[in-house]
Amino acid sequence: MGEIMVRVYAPIARPTIGSVGKTGIWRSVKPVVNYDKCINCYLCWMYCPEGCIDIIDDMVRIDYDYCKGCGICSNVCPVKAIEMVREE
Repeated sequence: MGEIMVRVYAPIARPTIGSVGKTGIWRSVKPVVNYDKCINCYLCWMYCPEGCIDIIDDMVRIDYDYCKGCGICSNVCPVKAIEMVREE
């Protein structure tokens, strides 16, 4: 008896920047990069769940309009160049 293969296609939604508004307004702490310590490994960029870390001129830049202050970037930084600072 032959097998029947069924393919299921799921739609993939990719929201555009700002499609749900600025999401960083409610955070209580924010990541601050010490560029003197940063070794440009880009682990923070790779692990950011919100995609709010960009690489501009070979340096990471955080878009605070969308950063939620989760601290993952700070935790994965091997040289501790990102400090979580209380939001003012």
